[in-house]
Amino acid sequence: MKGDYQELADEISALLGAPATLENRDFGLIAFGAHNSEDDSEMDPVRTRSILTRRSTPAVRSWFEDFGITRATGPVRIPAAPEAGVFRGRICLPVRHRGTVYGYVWLLDTDPGPSDRRLAAAMEVTARIGDLLFEEAQAGAGLSREFRAVLTAERGWPRDMAVAALRTAMGPSADGLHAMVCVAPWPDEDRPVRPVPAAAALCTLPVTGEDAGPGGPGSGAVGPGSGSAPGAGDGSADSGGPAAGSAPYALAALIRVRSTSTLDPALSAASRLAELAGPGVTAGVAPARHGLTELSVSWRECAAAARAAAAEPRFGPVAEWTSIGPYRLLTALPRGLARDRAVRDLTAPAHAELAHTAEVFLDCAGQAGRTASALGIHRQTLYYRLSRIEQLTGLDLDEGEDRLLLHMALKGARL
Repeated sequence: MKGDYQELADEISALLGAPATLENRDFGLIAFGAHNSEDDSEMDPVRTRSILTRRSTPAVRSWFEDFGITRATGPVRIPAAPEAGVFRGRICLPVRHRGTVYGYVWLLDTDPGPSDRRLAAAMEVTARIGDLLFEEAQAGAGLSREFRAVLTAERGWPRDMAVAALRTAMGPSADGLHAMVCVAPWPDEDRPVRPVPAAAALCTLPVTGEDAGPGGPGSGAVGPGSGSAPGAGDGSADSGGPAAGSAPYALAALIRVRSTSTLDPALSAASRLAELAGPGVTAGVAPARHGLTELSVSWRECAAAARAAAAEPRFGPVAEWTSIGPYRLLTALPRGLARDRAVRDLTAPAHAELAHTAEVFLDCAGQAGRTASALGIHRQTLYYRLSRIEQLTGLDLDEGEDRLLLHMALKGARL
């Protein structure tokens, strides 16, 4: 499929006599034409970054979208803006399928620019690109049953059979590199999903009981609450927040990526899906892996990252499993066990200030000066609070193991 996109981008480059860059609707790079000019102004910072990092920054994306490219049905000319790093004007050719934008073809504008006839011919090529992007996205949505079966199957031969069925359905792409995304809570299992760029498979899963592990195979658990039996969401996204009183669900997405060090397609998909699902929704992204044999591991990891993002705002609405620190261990505990009795009294509403003090103190490695500065209090006030914390918990903060227990218990209480 990637080769098809490159050939189509090259076809547009030949038609218009300028190197074309193809990006998906999240501004992730798909293909780009060769740059043969000796004029360095053609490689302005925005274009250079897009090619080297395979994506554009949110600020650049917002700047270009302000010119109406998400609504346009024909070429859009965008003037140069050196203050924004855009040294040369652009021509944007929206890539659409049945009215829905799936990406953009970008060219550097010239004087005189391409004729209307050539631009019309190029737009015909973008229609073919749109068809491919739509088919790719629909293929991922159509594998929801097989994908769900892998994530819910018991260990042993049931899971092996489910993996074999998914591998057959995916064809040669099954051996490629994928990163898994978990979005939770998902509004409901039947809410349709707009086609997601680079998605190899999508499905909804129920969130099961409080004592289930975080996203373990067969449970689909990613957050508190209890869900119903697995259903058959159609996996095809529309916006809207969780419905009141609905059973909690999570969305799993298997996203194609190009390297283990570049998860941009998965991060973009996670951000878009979390935004579509509504306020309070978080997403997690697991490390990329080849093939399908470790999908259950990837599901546990991205589900854990989604839980950590919900518990710890500093991770943001989208968290990578590699970035959640101690929550990698805490989310592996059955629900309820992460909340140790040592913090039962400390985490009562009446002692919220003391709990915060304890966590900041431990985050600062027990350094009183750093802690007092972070809290904006006098050291003597800090020492008084620490003595109260010891009284409430029965722990000795001069002992390393007691500090470790309190630190993990406080983090676990967030979950």
